[in-house]
Amino acid sequence: MPNRQVTYKNIKRKPHKTISAIWFNKTCRDKDLRPKYIDIRINENNRQCNNIKAVVRLRLNQKIKFLYIKKQKLNEQLYRLQLNCATYCNKSWPYIQDHIEQLQKETEALYNKLNKKINLMDRQNRKT
Repeated sequence: MPNRQVTYKNIKRKPHKTISAIWFNKTCRDKDLRPKYIDIRINENNRQCNNIKAVVRLRLNQKIKFLYIKKQKLNEQLYRLQLNCATYCNKSWPYIQDHIEQLQKETEALYNKLNKKINLMDRQNRKT
């Protein structure tokens, strides 16, 4: 029984992180910011590499598509596990589910961290 709770909580945490990553990438794309994981080295003599913003935007769009696919798979996995736990635990499942809902605090902390990161990148972008 406790093993199922831990498994459920861990799987429920993953879509929250994925959704926050989607939000972060969309915000970076909308504000024309370049996250650190998109480190693009460019040969300045090559005409095709002159448009850095287009390359960064393409990379962000690819990352967002990948994260949406990952989110869909995690939601399906979470749904199956939720049904399994609900049938296994019958009457106690709603109480277990309420106990696990403390993930909201973790998610808020993650969004605050990402907001700070975006603000820092925005300030650095304005200086240059």
